[in-house]
Amino acid sequence: MSTWLERQGSSHQTQLIATAILSGITVIGIVFGAQAIRRQVAVEDLKASIPSVDEPHDADTVPNFGTNSIRPLFSREDERAAALAQRAQQGDYDEELIREQLTRTASFLKPEGLSTLRSSFVIVIGLGGVGSHCTAALARSGVSHIRIIDFDQVTLSSLNRNAVATLADVGIPKVTCIRKRLEAVAPWVRWECFNEVWREDQGHRLLASWSGEEGRKPDYVVDAIDNIDSKVTLLSYCHEHGIKVISSMGAGCKSDPTKVYVGDISGSIEDPLSRTTRRRLRMLGISEGIPVAYSIEKVGPGKAELLPLPEEEFQKGGVGELSVLPDFRARILPVLGTMPAVFGHVIANFVIMELSGYPHESGGRTGREKLYESVLQGLQAGEVRLARADGEDVQGFRIPVSKDDVGYLIEEIFRGKSVLSGLPTRLALVRWRSSNDGYTPDRRWEGQKFSRLQLSDLVCMTKEEAAVHENKVLADRARPEDVYEAEVVALVARRLAEERAMDRYR
Repeated sequence: MSTWLERQGSSHQTQLIATAILSGITVIGIVFGAQAIRRQVAVEDLKASIPSVDEPHDADTVPNFGTNSIRPLFSREDERAAALAQRAQQGDYDEELIREQLTRTASFLKPEGLSTLRSSFVIVIGLGGVGSHCTAALARSGVSHIRIIDFDQVTLSSLNRNAVATLADVGIPKVTCIRKRLEAVAPWVRWECFNEVWREDQGHRLLASWSGEEGRKPDYVVDAIDNIDSKVTLLSYCHEHGIKVISSMGAGCKSDPTKVYVGDISGSIEDPLSRTTRRRLRMLGISEGIPVAYSIEKVGPGKAELLPLPEEEFQKGGVGELSVLPDFRARILPVLGTMPAVFGHVIANFVIMELSGYPHESGGRTGREKLYESVLQGLQAGEVRLARADGEDVQGFRIPVSKDDVGYLIEEIFRGKSVLSGLPTRLALVRWRSSNDGYTPDRRWEGQKFSRLQLSDLVCMTKEEAAVHENKVLADRARPEDVYEAEVVALVARRLAEERAMDRYR
């Protein structure tokens, strides 16, 4: 064995191979060592570049809703447009160029109308299909102070309806995208961008005066939010604080642009989002006085519907976690890209007409106040008759139902129609079932006696139907199931279940 090793060690070929291996090992060590040194230097440089918290520095915070706070990269064209916009917003822009760009608007609104529009301050909340088109139209028309609020980022699926976003904008905040693109169109427009969610407890800040101009309050707020809770709190906040607001109802699953209207929220129909919003607002004592853009297009066979999540997602559990934010929709909403644009331009048009003082018409309020009063009086009289038939003293007898409650039940729960015949005229509210405890007034509070009636006890019928129902069911203590067809009983059950579900918002 030793002889073999001595022979191999003295071999010239073996010596060359050993030398090559040692040389390779040496080179690899040098390379890895150099790379390690470079990494160490880079790490030290990076650490040195990070200022301490006590030093003045520029840094972005990460929002609590998880969007990326890294500043987007701008193209050279974007940088040139931003530089021009910065000069224009500081007054370094030829006024003649602005007048020339807005000449068609001026000829329509007249100089005084355009002047008022240019001095206006509008806030747009929600920059999806509706909000982005509305914002673009306002900027192009001359509104000079625009505050935009949205927490979300541009996605591939939103490019079918966003007014200005391109593939290059995917992944950046919508507020950044809107401002960047529209600064290249109207550089003189001043912007305030809030990359965050609308929250009622931040309303004093998000709807505050224009920065640096105390007292310059918003002239109009555009609600383009698609989340019910956020929408309701925004509309309620504006209503309570006297801020003019217009709200967009649902553009999803709609396809007919000729069916889009602006009118008071009390008159909006055929729109599930509008119905739910109205119900929630009525719970807060707001039944009218808010203009909305809505569609009267009816659903029908073959038309788009809200798509359910795949069954496998439900099997995984935690479906709510699929929403971008808690309480935001997780289901798939089919949207034809043209319809959000129509809604956005309809809203922008309304705001422009309002701000400039241009004569215009929109759908008014329902004008059904007298109906509600009549129904309330009829309900009161019916409860008195039932209590008197039980031998009760009805002097000073009252019912715990208001005119607003009547409007809510008729319009939102029973869709303005009788549960029996479907007729929409000569309506009345009446108990559905007889009371197991009779119709004895509640006397728990001295000096007061009132019916134990609850809203979930009532159904909508015509006056004639209600009179027959009172005799056959309420007075004779009969079961509705023994009097009416199964379809009617099932319809009433669904409607009353809706009322009980909505009661949690009272």
